Amino acid sequence: MTSLIRRKQPIKTLVLQVQNNPFAQKFLKPLQIPHFQTPPSPSCSCSYLMMMNGLLQKILIRSFSTKSTSKLPEYEMPTVTWGVIQGRKEKLVSRVIVCDYLKGIGIVPDELEDLEVPSTVEVMRERVEFLQKIGLTVDDINEYPLMLGCSVRKNIIPVLGYLEKIGIQRSKLGEFVKNYPQCLHASVVVELVPAIKFLRGLDVEKQDLGYVLMKYPELLGFKPEGTMSTSVAYLVSIGVHPRDIGPMVTQYPYLLGMRVGTVIKPLVDYLVSLGLPKKILARMLEKRPYLLGYDLNETVKPNVECLISFGVKQGTLASVIAQYPQILGLPLKAKLSSQQYFFNLKLKIDPDGFARVIEKMPQIVSLNQQVIMKPVEFLLGRGITAEDVAKMIVKCPQLVALQVGLMKNSYYFFKSEMARPVKELVEFPEYFTYSLESRIKPRYQRFQRKGISCSLAWFLNCSDQRFEERLHGHYIEAESAGPSFYMGGKLQLPENEMVSEEEDESDDEILYRRTVSL
Repeated sequence: MTSLIRRKQPIKTLVLQVQNNPFAQKFLKPLQIPHFQTPPSPSCSCSYLMMMNGLLQKILIRSFSTKSTSKLPEYEMPTVTWGVIQGRKEKLVSRVIVCDYLKGIGIVPDELEDLEVPSTVEVMRERVEFLQKIGLTVDDINEYPLMLGCSVRKNIIPVLGYLEKIGIQRSKLGEFVKNYPQCLHASVVVELVPAIKFLRGLDVEKQDLGYVLMKYPELLGFKPEGTMSTSVAYLVSIGVHPRDIGPMVTQYPYLLGMRVGTVIKPLVDYLVSLGLPKKILARMLEKRPYLLGYDLNETVKPNVECLISFGVKQGTLASVIAQYPQILGLPLKAKLSSQQYFFNLKLKIDPDGFARVIEKMPQIVSLNQQVIMKPVEFLLGRGITAEDVAKMIVKCPQLVALQVGLMKNSYYFFKSEMARPVKELVEFPEYFTYSLESRIKPRYQRFQRKGISCSLAWFLNCSDQRFEERLHGHYIEAESAGPSFYMGGKLQLPENEMVSEEEDESDDEILYRRTVSL
C-alpha cells in the first residue's frame, strides 16, 4: 500500500488506484474516501498527500486488528518473548500485568525493573512452572529472580541438558540451579564447554565431573585462562606432581577458585617458615588438598601459637604438622585443654610430658578418651604400676591407640616363649607396636638358634638388612639410640572406633580413597 503513495502520479489517478485496490475496498466504505470531479490545485496537493497517508495507515491498522480478531481456529499467538512489536505504552501495560501475576504467586519482581520480561503472562507462567518442575520453590526464585529473564527454550533447556550430559543427575538439577542460578545465563558453547574441557585436561575423570560441579558449581563461571590456570601452575611450581592435580581437584575443587597471591602462596610461605620443606609440603597437599582451605590468620597461625603455648618445641612443629596436617584446622585450644587435663588426672602425666606426647603423636589431640583408657587398663592389669605406664606412654604414645587383642597376643608370647621380665617392656614399650607374626617371632627364633642373648631393642628396632648384619656378626656392638618412632597417617583404632565425632568418614574421604593412592 505504501508503494501507491511513493509513486509520482496525479492525485486523481492515485485516488482511483486506491479505490480500485481490492485490499483497500474492504475498508473504503466506513472511511469514506472523497471523490473528486477535478484534480485538486497544486497548492493543496501536499496537504492532500498527508491526508491520504494518514488514511492508508488507518486502513493498515484496521486490517491487522480485524485479522487478530478473526475466528480462525488454527491461529495462536507464539509463546516467545521476541518478535512481538510493542509500543512504549503497550510495553508498560504488559510489564504491569506480568508483575501483578508474579506478585500474585508470591514472587517479588523488584529486581526485574531493568530486565526485559516476557510480554505476556502465559510466557512468564511457563518459565515459573518449568523452574518449579525441576525442584525450585518460590523462595528459591525470590533468592535470584533474575532467572525469570531466561527463556525456557533458548537458555534453560540447553544449559540443563548439557549439565545432565556431563554427569549431573536429573533429580539434582534443581539443587544445582538453586546453588548456582547464574548458570542459566551461560552459553553452552562459549562458557560451559571450555570449563569442562579444562577440568578434563587436569585429569579429572569423566565420571567425577558431576560430583565436582555439584560440590563447587561456581567453577562454571571461571575462565580457564584466569584463576584456575594460575592456581594449578603455582602448585606444580612448588613440587606437586601434575598427574596428582586431577585427584586433588576431585577431592577439593575449591582450590581452583583460590587466588595465588592472597590465599595459596601466603599459606605455603608460612608453613615453609616453620621448617617444612616444600617437597614434603607438596606431598601433604597431594594427599590432603583441603589444607589450602584453612584460613591463615584465623586458624593456622593461632593453632601453631597454641601448640607452642602448650609446650611443643619450636623445632618440632614441622614434624607435628607433617604427621597430622589436620591439626592446623582443628579447634585446637579446646581439644588440647581437655586432653591435657585428662592425661594429668587419669594417666598421671604432667603438662611437660603431655607436650612430649604431642610431639611424638599429634593425633592424640583427637583421640577419644575411652579408647585411650583400654590399653592403659590392660597394662595396669598386667601388674605394671601407674607410674611406669605413664613413662611408657610418654616414651611411646602409640600404645594408647593399639588394639588390646593384639597387645594380649604379644604379651603372652613375651611371657611364655621369651620368659623375660616385665621391666624390659617398661624400658622398651615399642615392643607392642611391632607385628608378632612378621617380626617378633621370626627374629626371636633365629637369634635363639644361634644362642645370642640380647635386649628387645637390639633385635627389633632395626631394618631387616641391619638385623642380618647383626645376626652374622662376630660380636655384639654396643647399643645406640635407635631412630625415633613416629606414627604417621590415619590411626587404626580398636574395634573400628573413630578418633572423634568430627572424624567420621564422609563422602569426600570415600572418594579420596578411590582417587588417591595412599
